[in-house]
Amino acid sequence: MGKYLDFVEEISFVRVGGSKEEREVSEKIQREIKEAAKAAGREDLVGERMPFTIPDGKVSKCEVSLEGEKLASVPFLRSGNIDRELKLVYLESGSDVHFAGAGDLSDCAVLLDGLTDEKVYKRLAAHHAAAFLIMQGKYYFSTEEASLYGRALRDHFSRNGRIPGFTITTADAMRLVRMLEEVECCETSCSKEAQNGTIESGASTAEVGKKPVMVHLTLKQEDVERESQDIIAEIPGTDLAEEVIVLTGHYDSVPLGTGSWDNATGAAALLGIFRHFAAHPARRTLRFIWCGSEELGLLGSKAYVAKHEEELSKIMFCFNFDMCGTLLGSNHILVTGDKDLESFANQYCKLANYPAKLKACVHSSDSAPFCDHNIPALGLSRETNTAEIHTIHDLMDTLSERAMEKNVDFAIRMISDLSNAAVIPFKKEMPKERREELDKYFHRETKEA
Repeated sequence: MGKYLDFVEEISFVRVGGSKEEREVSEKIQREIKEAAKAAGREDLVGERMPFTIPDGKVSKCEVSLEGEKLASVPFLRSGNIDRELKLVYLESGSDVHFAGAGDLSDCAVLLDGLTDEKVYKRLAAHHAAAFLIMQGKYYFSTEEASLYGRALRDHFSRNGRIPGFTITTADAMRLVRMLEEVECCETSCSKEAQNGTIESGASTAEVGKKPVMVHLTLKQEDVERESQDIIAEIPGTDLAEEVIVLTGHYDSVPLGTGSWDNATGAAALLGIFRHFAAHPARRTLRFIWCGSEELGLLGSKAYVAKHEEELSKIMFCFNFDMCGTLLGSNHILVTGDKDLESFANQYCKLANYPAKLKACVHSSDSAPFCDHNIPALGLSRETNTAEIHTIHDLMDTLSERAMEKNVDFAIRMISDLSNAAVIPFKKEMPKERREELDKYFHRETKEA
């Protein structure tokens, strides 16, 4: 295949943060660093392991049952325990309107379309929901295609209290909601018949033969901690060594698929750039960080920033690699910084004959914790609508050695020019709109739902 995709294929297997498989890949990265350093005659360059602790959950039982039938489900880790039969309610997107008049939900399991907004979780907590369920996949997906996998309840949710959570397939969610519709239709019919005097006013659906939809939820788990790691390799600068450029990319994956695109490609790209600069050191120091446990909430880059806070003043810029090398699609560059950085990236792409779509935003990847400390960043990726991440379909088939070469060659050219420049042509600061976006991204808003 080639120097990039050979390594991508070697690490294309499930490698969840904190697992022995993730540790195995970290050792493969250290091996590649050692070989690249030796080839460049720079055996002083080494890949160092920085361990850190991550939160996790150990599940002994997870079941969602409907009238004795077990539905495919996975838990939200660290969301608590439950073993109860509950009334099902469907509150769609979970807006304030959906929750208006919901009353006490302590005997209810709340089905939602999804859960990414803390305000929705606060509403669940405020109404004392006993549990929640979200759906995943398309209605026509099989259970395998729905790509269910357990994920931890994030801190910005759990700080509002733990509510046991489950993910089910969209196909099963549709079946449940159709049953709820039948109950609703029956209630409407009963109400009309009561008005017409056909049945006694106030009769419940149960009294006329239609019961609420009930689900039995069981989740037994315990909180545990595991060890993950970053791999760090530094190429000291020649005459501007006190100024540092950081290059990041994660090497862990979600628990399904092979994580080839997301983000074995980024890990391989970093290695290619390391090989070049090991043989051709720049004026500024280049620090390479292969981040662990990104898929669990940027835990590797957060751990690095927390441990090296006193050194952040020396870091001038961050270049992040997340999802490169697809055969089909287009190049993307995510700009987190001021207008000068945005203008620089735009003009540089034209000079380098590198077509790319630029977007000013916070990149939801390992550059974000650096940007949170006012370190500007560019995120390089190649995106396509013909492949999917975080599913069973993240496989080698979508990738191209030539596309990888183009992504890496462009990155080497830009990094070489920046790391050897007399002056870096943009400020080390975050404009107000990016700072506000960072505050929102890291859930520092305190407004009540």
